[in-house]
Amino acid sequence: MRKPQFVFVIMIAGGLAACGESSSLQVSDGTGPSPKLPEPNKTLIPTVNIAPAIGWPAGAKPTAAAGTQVAAFAENLDHPRWLYVLPNGDVLVAETNAPPKPDDSKGIRGWVMKKVMGRAGAGVPSPNRITLLRDADHDGMAETRTVFLQNLNSPFGMTLVGNDLYVADTDRLLRFNYEPGATEIKSQPIKVVDLPGGTLNHHWTKNVIASKDGSKLYVTVGSNSNVGENGLDQEEGRAAIWEVDRATGNHRIFASGIRNPNGLAWEPQTGALWTAVNERDEIGSDLVPDYITSVKDGAFYGWPFSYYGQHIDVRVEPQRPDMVAKAIAPDYAVGPHTASLGLTFAEGNRLPAQFKEGAFIGQHGSWNRKPHSGYKVIFVPFAAGKPSGTPVDVLTGFLDKDENALGRPVGVVIDQQGGLLVADDVGNKVWRVSATR
Repeated sequence: MRKPQFVFVIMIAGGLAACGESSSLQVSDGTGPSPKLPEPNKTLIPTVNIAPAIGWPAGAKPTAAAGTQVAAFAENLDHPRWLYVLPNGDVLVAETNAPPKPDDSKGIRGWVMKKVMGRAGAGVPSPNRITLLRDADHDGMAETRTVFLQNLNSPFGMTLVGNDLYVADTDRLLRFNYEPGATEIKSQPIKVVDLPGGTLNHHWTKNVIASKDGSKLYVTVGSNSNVGENGLDQEEGRAAIWEVDRATGNHRIFASGIRNPNGLAWEPQTGALWTAVNERDEIGSDLVPDYITSVKDGAFYGWPFSYYGQHIDVRVEPQRPDMVAKAIAPDYAVGPHTASLGLTFAEGNRLPAQFKEGAFIGQHGSWNRKPHSGYKVIFVPFAAGKPSGTPVDVLTGFLDKDENALGRPVGVVIDQQGGLLVADDVGNKVWRVSATR
């Protein structure tokens, strides 16, 4: 009799076809302040339902919400994932992908995940650069493109404080001197602080945002596993948001138990820090919802011992009931396995009135759910600094009729003219959503 792991390998090698269980709920059931959380459905063969990445046919584009339109702000990029708008309106785009991490590809699960990511469009080498895009005539298309920074190490987040530009590489936070209007930086960086990296480095993306007074930097550090299966000793300083003193580089854990935080933004009404988080996989198509949440200083959000508050994950060894008792639930679920990465608040946008108060979220899309979820940009309305109402689709159509991925949205940001920019790392474009004239 064949061992189950061998059967799993044969099935995956035979075409990475959809396997495992299927959803019994709608994505909407796993959305909102009180999502439905069915019993875990851990199967012998995890659900593998990949949307093969094929890119956009000539002339094709996503479908924009009523009252809006979408066009390419920039094309022919190389795996654009994250965006930042400089004070003069220039747009920085991190062209990046995972660094080499050989210890994350060991064993059957590692081999399978490497195949999954490759078919989903995430198997290309990292360009390791930041490109500057300039729309000098404000027509909604960047006519100038320059290599702003290069020879980085899987860069992701960016933020500017005065003339100090901070870039979060996968293993360290760097500072560069920025001169207003510059189209490239050639000076050597100064290391602010090392970040968890190494040859395992499961969740490699690191984001950074500055406090309003510029004295602190907040950095996201994802977990080194799905649910601690690589050993909890590998999770030191991970699954957390760090607070870094900008002057000294000293840091502390600001909030923990957050499996894979990516987007960071300040909510304009309350001034609270919010993040977009990828939750865990492999306990069914309906678990666990990804979420957005305000981030409380010193709070613990459950990972890996529990999810969505105090729902225990029995896969984790050793169990920690004391930590589960401390876990708080996030504010708002955004659907299971949607891979919600991008987060920006609506402040400054010039889209229709329904988008005036709330958060835009880039959903990269699922691999561990049948049917697919995510693969779109949504808007969560807010009132008085909290989510209020159901999400609204902003950009859809990233999957074709055959469930191929034409694109995958990641970072989102409001540009200086009030449009919404969306990085598409499979389509290799930056899309711009604006109001219909």
